[in-house]
Amino acid sequence: MALAASELEGLAKRYASEAVAADRQGMRGKAITSYQQAIDVLNKLVTLYPGYELNGIYIQRIKAYQERIRLLKGEVYEDDGGGSNLLPRNQQSPSQSQKSSYDDLVIKEKPNVKWEDVIGLEDAKKAIMESIVYPTKRPDLFPLGWPRGILMFGPPGCGKTLLAAAAASEIEATFISVDAASIMSRWLGEAEKNVARIFAQARSIRGPVIIFMDELDALLGIRSNEVGGEVRARNQLLQEMDGLADKGKTNMVYVIGATNKPWVLDAPFVRRFQKRIMVNLPDYDARIRIFELYTKNLRLAEDVDLKELARWTENYSPSDIRDVCQSAHLMVVRELFESDQANKPGSMPRRITMDDFKKVLENRKPSVAPDLLASYKTWYDYYKAL
Repeated sequence: MALAASELEGLAKRYASEAVAADRQGMRGKAITSYQQAIDVLNKLVTLYPGYELNGIYIQRIKAYQERIRLLKGEVYEDDGGGSNLLPRNQQSPSQSQKSSYDDLVIKEKPNVKWEDVIGLEDAKKAIMESIVYPTKRPDLFPLGWPRGILMFGPPGCGKTLLAAAAASEIEATFISVDAASIMSRWLGEAEKNVARIFAQARSIRGPVIIFMDELDALLGIRSNEVGGEVRARNQLLQEMDGLADKGKTNMVYVIGATNKPWVLDAPFVRRFQKRIMVNLPDYDARIRIFELYTKNLRLAEDVDLKELARWTENYSPSDIRDVCQSAHLMVVRELFESDQANKPGSMPRRITMDDFKKVLENRKPSVAPDLLASYKTWYDYYKAL
């Protein structure tokens, strides 16, 4: 049975983290294998969901990991500046490979994600509007300034990346997406210089800019055995965020950090994110709309009741619901192929029934455990007042 989309996303992140860790330790073979595994999983995601709004980010990460594999194998060469000394990039100094490393690290674009594409999350949307949209459109109404650092946290698969991209579209901002786990990779050269370059580039862009750092805990998590480069990179980020706050009303650069594990973040960094937004599981009404979204292109039987499905899926994330709809659809497609009818021109699978959804839900439980939800609330109750 094929893995669900949310499971694929989690698997891709795990392989990427393993690759970065192996890369930092000089374990070239292990790093190559893990990067390739991450590529394979991300390719499956893009293939299964060709219309997904964030596929651009997935595709860019595939390209970055492919580039890194070529570099590790010594297949990529770059001129040292004199035109006569071509070296594999894995034999160059950090200064020689810094530009290409930085380009691999950062995805810069203006996303095409509309505000209405984000279903539910009304509290999170309101917080984003107050922190980013209103100040950007009317800075004169905010004499005391506004937050430059926004931390979004909550269960996986609930739309943190989508929300950040929609905010960028709302204010027509350049969206700089950074894989925080990759910042610490040794192959990126001097990590703190790349952090500085991200912010320098953001400040040089005309108009508002959102720097989105996914998996922020990979960069800012509490550690007991840091090496010098990690300390410098973290200190550089701290300095850059302090600098944003000092710029006052003239600054239109925002940092949005996302994490599924806020409790592992260092307290000094948490305080730099003046606005902390919990991106929670969808409520009943939101679940109805999510089912409407993911079933709009499916052939449903008359007995399918989306309101009843929403009642059955309490504590399911949007990603979980997408997986439920996909699994129900695959069930009827599989039947068509097993009956040898798929090769007949014009043949179509039968309509999906309520019983099909019921069978899927018997085996597809929520991906977020109740005790994890309690942990998010406990953390938020403590930090929201700071």
